[in-house]
Amino acid sequence: MTHLTVGVSLKMYFGHERARSWFDAVAARARSHPAVTSGAVTLFVTPTYLQVLPAVDAFRGTPVRVGGQDVAAADEGAFTGEVSAAELAEVGASIAEIGHAERRRLFGETDAVVAEKTRAALRAGLTPLLCIGEEEQADPARAAELSVRQLRAAIGDAEDGPVIVAYEPVWAIGAPEPAGEDHVRIVARALRAALADRPGSAVIYGGAAGPGLLTTLGDAVDGVFLGRFAHDPDALLAVLDEAAIVAEGRST
Repeated sequence: MTHLTVGVSLKMYFGHERARSWFDAVAARARSHPAVTSGAVTLFVTPTYLQVLPAVDAFRGTPVRVGGQDVAAADEGAFTGEVSAAELAEVGASIAEIGHAERRRLFGETDAVVAEKTRAALRAGLTPLLCIGEEEQADPARAAELSVRQLRAAIGDAEDGPVIVAYEPVWAIGAPEPAGEDHVRIVARALRAALADRPGSAVIYGGAAGPGLLTTLGDAVDGVFLGRFAHDPDALLAVLDEAAIVAEGRST
């Protein structure tokens, strides 16, 4: 891919009003950022469910994509507390984050559940944002094997369509430093190969991601997935600027 993808998950850190202020601040920066407006850099945001509608409103007229942090496996029915992929799409979301390590650890989500949610997202026309990564630190070849196994379990029987894979080694989430360059490069190469029959897909890196990482990783990944670092809109802007430089380098 010649363009880069930068994603932000707000998890459950922001209250409603703080989220609205953040959306407005980021939208203002996105509207004036040449790489975002040209499509050289794709920015997406996954807020809480209650924040999806104000996010869609704030980013209206910009190329910024909004997604949900989870999605139901079922299309409709008596599933108290769930939100369907169809409803997310109806209100203007275009991405569904699926299979994050916290969902697996805290709520017992399995590969089978992730696969059901992936199929539901694709049926509704959403792009699955599949969170993939090994739990314990391993050598790159073993990490690649485990990550590809997770990915294939998620998309094996799914409908056609592009996906975004967020490679997030669990041991690197919240760590002082991201996984090493060689490690990420080897795993990302394997994940890209597994996505060869899904044109338009991307592999981005998350897990202690911040400024300088895209420059370091070069063409090893298609972008980054940010967490608390991006709570400061100016810090996010710095990563968008860096992504623009990397994207320009790829196109020459």
